[in-house]
Amino acid sequence: MSTKYDVIVIGAGPAGYVAAIRAAQLGLKTACIEKWKNKEGKGVNGGTCLNVGCIPSKALLDSSHKYHEAKADFDVHGISATGVKINVPSMIQRKDEIVKQLTNGVAGLFTSNKVTSLFGTGKLLAGHKVQYTDHNGKEEILEADNVILATGSIPVAIPVAKVDNDVIVDSTGALEFQEVPKRLGVIGAGVIGLELGSVWSRLGSQVVLLEALEDFLAIMDQQIAKDAKKIFYKQGLDIRLNCRVTGSEVKSKGKKKEVVVTYKDADGNEQKEIFDKLIVCVGRRPFTDGLLSEDCGVKLDERGSIYVNDLCSTSAPGVWAIGDVVRGPMLAHKGSEEGVMVAERIAGQKTVMNYDIIPNVIYTHPEIAAVGQTEEQLKANGEKYKVGIFPFAISGRAMAANERDGMVKMIAHEETDRILGCHIVGPSAADLVQQVAIAMEFGSSAEDIGMTVFGHPTLSEAVHEAALAVNGHAIHMANRKRR
Repeated sequence: MSTKYDVIVIGAGPAGYVAAIRAAQLGLKTACIEKWKNKEGKGVNGGTCLNVGCIPSKALLDSSHKYHEAKADFDVHGISATGVKINVPSMIQRKDEIVKQLTNGVAGLFTSNKVTSLFGTGKLLAGHKVQYTDHNGKEEILEADNVILATGSIPVAIPVAKVDNDVIVDSTGALEFQEVPKRLGVIGAGVIGLELGSVWSRLGSQVVLLEALEDFLAIMDQQIAKDAKKIFYKQGLDIRLNCRVTGSEVKSKGKKKEVVVTYKDADGNEQKEIFDKLIVCVGRRPFTDGLLSEDCGVKLDERGSIYVNDLCSTSAPGVWAIGDVVRGPMLAHKGSEEGVMVAERIAGQKTVMNYDIIPNVIYTHPEIAAVGQTEEQLKANGEKYKVGIFPFAISGRAMAANERDGMVKMIAHEETDRILGCHIVGPSAADLVQQVAIAMEFGSSAEDIGMTVFGHPTLSEAVHEAALAVNGHAIHMANRKRR
């Protein structure tokens, strides 16, 4: 006889483990299957995000930023730091310890919430059955009233630069370098490419990013993207747009190896670059390999994502899908909220999710963050809007912290003044944009934020001034003439 659950979750990343915990909190007998193994070969929860994604990359970003600050930026504060060195293996070890603490934390949460944690793989069969295969190869058929698919995503592979996990790596391999590459190539100047390129650039690597698209950060508001590109160029990142990689070849150079990358530049001319390491990060794809039986009833869309409606219900009754494996941005927080929504709907609640207000963040330094619509999107839709901008260069708190790069850009409806979007490049952008996300959730206007008292001196005042500037009421800068 097979084991029966109210809910089985396949995948224990930020979408899956949150869904499992919330379902258990609501009194549902819940099991969660996770295939991930740590470096010691032990099954761990957390998926890509905790193990080789969001968390470890931020650990390295913070470590590398502190090193760069100590080496290059302390003088302005009257601090003289000499003999500053980086111990890369120690930095990687710190990253691993943080990952271990958090994955152990998820295990503890599963225990306290009475979620059954299963390590191995899960395959959805017809009739709400799941074929569970543990890491030793033992198979078992599980049953549930509801199944939640949360298997996440994996890096996209390209034939012109095949990952060998030595010289040519993907985003996972880029978190494990034991020394700083003298020259580092990055294919893709998107979110992951910029973050990983920033880490190794701060540590002393000469970084070249090859991006196939003509526009830098095409998904972001282009005024913010252009400002960010100037900042990154100033930091030493060599970002080459409209460059399509055509091939790569790993060669031995004495005891070391190097990779020769060929690409066509913006003018169509063939170019070559030699790197010590090459990171391939051209995007991610939904991971559904081996997940679905032919008769399970779940359909995929044209992009390979699991087809779901706005409530994350699939084409098979009682089967749900959340996170990177479904439509929409591949963001951990988006998946987590979908997990809560699905668990609560299974329990009979009427929970819905507002997909229009999902913050997006790039953890470079300065950070880039956005919520809502861009100016380009509003123009394309023919909507009337107004804009307020406030640069960090004239923020007292930013000056004191020597963090003057960037700006806050607020967009509101021309007639109703309702906030339509906010886009930030600058210090603590990820935290600042969340203030606006909360305001947007409650339908606030730019005037509402302008009338709110902000602490002084704070970086948040830049949000306040940008909101005031929307209607020509900024205090700490000259207001632009309205159109």
